[in-house]
Amino acid sequence: MPKAALQSPTGVSPSLLLNSLAGLLHEWLPRQRWFAGKGRPVTGLTLASMTELHPGCLHLLVRAEHAEQVTRSGSGTPPADNLYQLLLGVREMLPPSLAPAFIGRATEGPLTGLMVYDALQEPRSAGLLLERLRHPGAAGPLRFERDPQVTVPAGLTPRVLDAEQSNTSLVYGDSYILKVFRRVQAGVNPDLEVPQALARQGCTCVPGPVAWFRTSQPQQATLGVLQPFLPDADDGWTLALRSLSSGRNFTDEAYELGRATAEVHLALTAAFPVDAPEPHRNRRLAAAMTERLDSTARSVPALLPHAPGLRAAFDAFALVDSARPAQRIHGDLHLGQVLWSGQQWFVIDFEGEPARPLAERRHAQSPVRDVAGMLRSFDYAARTRLPWRPEWSLRCRDAYCAGYAAESKSDPREEPDLLRAYETDRALYEVLYEARHRPDWLPVPMAAISRLAEPR
Repeated sequence: MPKAALQSPTGVSPSLLLNSLAGLLHEWLPRQRWFAGKGRPVTGLTLASMTELHPGCLHLLVRAEHAEQVTRSGSGTPPADNLYQLLLGVREMLPPSLAPAFIGRATEGPLTGLMVYDALQEPRSAGLLLERLRHPGAAGPLRFERDPQVTVPAGLTPRVLDAEQSNTSLVYGDSYILKVFRRVQAGVNPDLEVPQALARQGCTCVPGPVAWFRTSQPQQATLGVLQPFLPDADDGWTLALRSLSSGRNFTDEAYELGRATAEVHLALTAAFPVDAPEPHRNRRLAAAMTERLDSTARSVPALLPHAPGLRAAFDAFALVDSARPAQRIHGDLHLGQVLWSGQQWFVIDFEGEPARPLAERRHAQSPVRDVAGMLRSFDYAARTRLPWRPEWSLRCRDAYCAGYAAESKSDPREEPDLLRAYETDRALYEVLYEARHRPDWLPVPMAAISRLAEPR
């Protein structure tokens, strides 16, 4: 490929560029931890957007097509939530330091003979991405914006975090962290919308956004958010496992975490509209939970013996006449979504459950959903250490609920049918996730399923 074409890929038609990339991406995409189509072969790719961020670095939005989705819809149009954000670098040769980022060498089309790699793992491209955020502006359909009250210094060294699963995060100089959303859905991502609103409320246990970028093509969508990084922080999951390994209690930390959760919930009621209690809401929610149970049982047959008991939990929930209003919540709260730094808990990652549609994640919901997520996380931690210590989990659960009640004046334990239904729904989500991504972990949520299915 001529040098001029490499330096101006926007002059290459999307179909020709896809000719060079399709074969490589068919192999590479399903191997990525953030790819949502695990177990479903990619049958087609569509280039929805292409922008040159700098010479040799392309920003792409690519739709993945799966055979079963085409069969259901009767057409070749893949659903909108199979849109993925890629930053691809193109070089004649890769230095050894970029070997882990290598995707493949193009064998056809305009990139023939060139090496393609994940540019987010290249310090130069990652640094130039930060420069875009430091100096707001546009690049084709992309828009880079930042909080005018915050000045981000230049020259911060980037590094990729290894622990990310559903997205890719870059840390700049131990000062800021940029989350790049890999699976892109239309609308404002809650991980931008919620921390922005909480910052305006003066909520100190949620880091506020510093800068962000979005796209207008093929739809309005959030692509990434830059926030302050807490370099000395430990996440709750690490601290919990450390507690289990050392044999010490975690109840003080769990109590304070319950207070922090309630503080966030109270700030959310001030930042967003609250839905008044409405008749039969729990009945509708229970029906949706039962539908998810049936769907999950079809995918994970090990659930079938427990299905009657789980349906009973949802039937009991349907009869609860709860006066709790629905509000904005975290949506995917667990020990990995909280950080302990400076003797304080911080709540992060407000994106919600990635498997759920973005519009659903932005709906008002019961705050008990968040509480149930954290209770499941305590149980998860206890189950991952042998010998299993159920008493550790029980003490943490009680301390967490007590801390939540102290701050919010509402104790989740006083509505057991409500709490059981949301914990069951969360356990079903975990079962499906583990069956698809980490089969060795499936016994962990299945142990909770067995407990939750027991008659009350």
